[in-house]
Amino acid sequence: MTRFLGVDLAWGEGTGSRAANESGLVCIDETGTVIEAGWAVGIDAVVAWIVATASPGSVIAVDAPLLVQNETGMRLCEREVGQRYGRWQVSAYPSNLGLPALGGVALFTALEAAGFQYFDGLSTPAADAVVFFEAYPHTTLVGAEEFGYPDARPRYKRLDPGLPVAERRRRRAEVCDDLISRLQALTSATPPLDLDTHPVTALLVAEPSPLEESAHKHREDLIDAAICAWTASAWSRWGLERFQVLGASDAPDDRGRVPTLLAMARPEQRPKPDIPMSAYITSSPGLAS
Repeated sequence: MTRFLGVDLAWGEGTGSRAANESGLVCIDETGTVIEAGWAVGIDAVVAWIVATASPGSVIAVDAPLLVQNETGMRLCEREVGQRYGRWQVSAYPSNLGLPALGGVALFTALEAAGFQYFDGLSTPAADAVVFFEAYPHTTLVGAEEFGYPDARPRYKRLDPGLPVAERRRRRAEVCDDLISRLQALTSATPPLDLDTHPVTALLVAEPSPLEESAHKHREDLIDAAICAWTASAWSRWGLERFQVLGASDAPDDRGRVPTLLAMARPEQRPKPDIPMSAYITSSPGLAS
């Protein structure tokens, strides 16, 4: 049975004096059963988990910039996130080679060394290849109708500065709990996700979201990993029928790989087709004029 892995990667790799932040990790199968779930610290530990968990044909969705070639600014796929999802309050952090922390690039190199294949959505990998691609949980949340966010992304990560200080953490926890209930409802979706099938993800449902900052971040990383795992499963099920490839026209690297992001999309989040005016000209003088 095919396995789908979700990785919410900490960008920083850590230093000799400071450990890296936690990365959230979730693996599900075609039935939505959660096979593995938890956290890892550092790129080496994340790679070890992926290698131990993946099997031939596995699909891995990673929330981190994987292929970065631009010296400054932001990649095309990141600009297109803002262009196509900005109305839903979704944008992407800019990534470039000048940043001090690019854990995704290190992960990219390590996964290729392990024999896994980067997938940019523009080619057809071998059926038994273990492929990994870049994803973004926020585009899944507003691009998949299953979550029921037609107007804006949920504010489950950062505090809302529009609220009184005393209410901000409580409100964030409420929004986070509501998101978890929507994740739990995916048990009947296509593809499915059943958080109750693993003790770690089951605690997301059983326990209320904490108010304290580090505890909330711990939970948030696991939530994003679960969203990524479901995104990988959804790509395997739906492909371009429900996804779009952001950054598809960006310049490829020296091996022909393009820095893309595979994003779930509603029709209104896709670019309008570039239809030439001549296509509207008919033999009817009234229409032509």
